[in-house]
Formats: sequence, C-alpha cells, structure tokens
Amino acid sequence: MINEGYNTNLASEYYVLSMLYRLGYDAYLTLGNKKSVDIIIDKGDDLLTIDVKGMAGTTNWPMENFKKKGDKHFIILVSFTNKINYPASVPEVYIVPSEKVPNLIYQNPKGTRRGITLSRIRTEASAYRDAWHLLDRIVK
Repeated sequence: MINEGYNTNLASEYYVLSMLYRLGYDAYLTLGNKKSVDIIIDKGDDLLTIDVKGMAGTTNWPMENFKKKGDKHFIILVSFTNKINYPASVPEVYIVPSEKVPNLIYQNPKGTRRGITLSRIRTEASAYRDAWHLLDRIVK
C-alpha cells in the first residue's frame, strides 16, 4: 500500500453514496467544511437528508454536534471494524432515523463526550443494521 493513512469520513460518505446509487436513489454528496448534511436524496418534490458518521475501528461515533432535524433526516453510521485497509471487507452500516438517535447517545460521566457506541447499537438497535428500507418510507 502506497499510503497507510486514510480518510474515514470520506470513505464512509462515498460508501453510503455508492450504496444509495446501487439501490436506485437519486443522491448527491454535499460539499463544504462545516456541513451538517452530507448527502441529499432528491425525490423530485421532496428532499431527504443524511448525515454520515464513519469510524475505522469499533469504539464509538462522536455525536457532540448532533441535532434532530425531523422525520426526513437520517444518520447513517458506518464502522469499518478495524478493516478499513482491506477492500474486500464490508463495513457495518446502521441507518437510524434522526428522531431515534437521542435514545442511542451515550454521555461519559464527566459530560465532556457524547457518542454512539458500536456495542450499544449492536445490542439495542440491531434492527437498524443495513436498514436501507427505512429510506423507502419517505423516498421512492
């Protein structure tokens, strides 16, 4: 491998965008440094927004800046489970409606960090794993 570094956020966003195109969605990556929406799905007369959170490992997705954005917004969590540099490895993906995210957020005892742990979503919200069908209730 030429460069051992990687950009987890971009890898995650492009993975999700690729999946959306494979599933037939009309999706667009947003550009910008301080964006709160990473992908927009165009329904024609309506829009669905997605915020992608990626991690290379298996700990947690930081959620310090999370704000609910209504029933047309989703958080898609991508974990490469310590295999980001193995192209044949498929990441774990969770599609979570924005209004359900606060129930999954863990805050450390000091109150300085907020996030969603992979172990918690695996046990308490496994129904969201590869739940691409949740986008159908609004889109297609």
